Amino acid sequence: MKQWAMAVLCAAAATLAGAQGWPAAKPIRLIVGYPPGGGIDFAARTVQQPMQEGLKQQIVVDYKPGASGMIAATELTRQAPDGYTLLLANTGPFAIAPYLQAKPPYDPVKQFTYIGQISQGSYIAVTRPDHPAKDLKEFVAWAKAQSVQVNFASAGNGTSTHLNGELMNQVAGLNMTHIPYKGSAPAVQDLIGGQTQILIDAGTVLLPQVKGGKLKALAVTGPRRDPQLPEVPTVKELGLAGMEAVGFQGLVGPAQMPREIVDRLASELAKALSQPEVQAKFAGAGAEVHSQGPAAFAAFVKADNEKWARLIRERKLQLD
Repeated sequence: MKQWAMAVLCAAAATLAGAQGWPAAKPIRLIVGYPPGGGIDFAARTVQQPMQEGLKQQIVVDYKPGASGMIAATELTRQAPDGYTLLLANTGPFAIAPYLQAKPPYDPVKQFTYIGQISQGSYIAVTRPDHPAKDLKEFVAWAKAQSVQVNFASAGNGTSTHLNGELMNQVAGLNMTHIPYKGSAPAVQDLIGGQTQILIDAGTVLLPQVKGGKLKALAVTGPRRDPQLPEVPTVKELGLAGMEAVGFQGLVGPAQMPREIVDRLASELAKALSQPEVQAKFAGAGAEVHSQGPAAFAAFVKADNEKWARLIRERKLQLD
């Protein structure tokens, strides 16, 4: 018994010593669960430089794509909670994908340390420019009138784009077929090519296509209109209030990180997000800086989990 108690005390002392010396020992690894060039990579790269300056330590972005971000999240659960391995979290692997598994690989609420929310943004429902619908309400009426199958595209099974399509099916009383792709880029290309009829994805993905005239925006899913698309109505304005949804991004670490490290990371993240140039970058990409500390971020993610888990149960969705 004495040996066990001594081991616990030694481990606690080692953790405290590590926390006091952090982050001097080595660079910080920031895992991104998607390929380079997407919205999650954009968020990671945008906060990387100002946080490096504040922490006086290098932050190295490490891409671990696959399984709708769950490969990266699962890897984080296996890392030491020493502040040297973090992850850029987002809606898919932290509020949706685990609940689509018969045996979830991790518990998104209990198995992570929530450090701070970075951004929040509406999704945009888009179709081809030559589609007859002027907005999402007209698209729903068009879809109901079709004698052939209507397809909705997604960036992959278990992603927020997948669940946005399922939510539209439920709220609007549609039976669109889900066509999953390996990422947003191929989903966008096939929508432009006419293989699918609608996609509901983040502004970081779709705004360039909409502004370039390659896609037409039908609605935004947030509580208010997107400043980048002031003429596009919200789903609530169109009578589709149940379709409201926002995507989140934030910084997380393994469970049981020392409080001192969490507080320091949260403080440096908040400082980075307060910089006007950082806010301008997010706004230009169709996202809104939404800085929240550890407790508020954890509560937000928990509520989002409950929302999407309920939809998954009601739609009887499962990937395996």
